[in-house]
Amino acid sequence: MITAAQMRAARALLGMDQRQLAELSGVSLPTVQRMEASSGNVRGVIDTLTKIIDAFDRAGVVMLGENEPSSGGGRGVRMKEQAMTPQLEND
Repeated sequence: MITAAQMRAARALLGMDQRQLAELSGVSLPTVQRMEASSGNVRGVIDTLTKIIDAFDRAGVVMLGENEPSSGGGRGVRMKEQAMTPQLEND
C-alpha cells in the first residue's frame, strides 16, 4: 500500500504536478486528486494503484513500503516510525 503523503513526496521529487501524474499513469486527474486528498493509506482499485506506482517507477521514483529495505543507491524519502511535526514560529 502507498500513502497520500508518499504520492505527494514522489511528485515533488520529480517536479511533477497532479495533471502530469494523471497523464503518465493513464488515471484521471480527479482520481489522482482524490487519492492524494485521502489520509493514511490510499484506497482505490488495485489496477489504479498499480498504474500510479508503475508511473512513478518509470519516472525514476521507487515507492518503499513500511519496513522495506532500500537497496538502491539513489536519493529517497522515508517517514520515521513516529515522525515529529515541527512547530513553525511566526516571524
